[in-house]
Amino acid sequence: MKYTFISGIPASGKSYLARKIAKETGIKHICIDDWREEMKDDPELKKWIDFYWNQDEKEYWCTTSCDQQWENLKKQSEAFWPTILERIKEIQKSGMSAIFEGVNILPHLAHQDLNFQGIILLGESLEKILESNKQDPRWGNTEELQIKEAEAFWNCERPRYKLEAEKYGFKTFADSNEAEKVLLKLLR
Repeated sequence: MKYTFISGIPASGKSYLARKIAKETGIKHICIDDWREEMKDDPELKKWIDFYWNQDEKEYWCTTSCDQQWENLKKQSEAFWPTILERIKEIQKSGMSAIFEGVNILPHLAHQDLNFQGIILLGESLEKILESNKQDPRWGNTEELQIKEAEAFWNCERPRYKLEAEKYGFKTFADSNEAEKVLLKLLR
């Protein structure tokens, strides 16, 4: 069976690319974010499921440093990781080929526990990230907050994903067409 993953900053095109490759190859697309609903039942994880929604978004983006934003994402991902890893292993045991996609597949976690390769999407531009945020708001319901969120993804999370990916040997991409070629090779 074949497995790969797509991680990277929010609004970088992970879901779009995973759906496209799944359609081309017949491999199952697994969106890690879909598992969050089930994680809500675990009191240990509920804090991280609701973490961002329990914040005042404007205050969060204005007062939280890039380092702290990355630490929050790391803590959330590490809290979710045992559940994510368990579900990935269940899918592998079933013998179903899959492409796993989500922001919480951080490079250090993938390197530590996954026995297959993947890629990190970094987004094409701040403008594209903002455009995606406006089309499908994640948190901010005003343009001002959507801009702040896009800037945080681009200016804060993007360089940290890139640095961590390079440290653990995962390829990074701004161009989803180039990423698609590499993912298709991984699935052959």
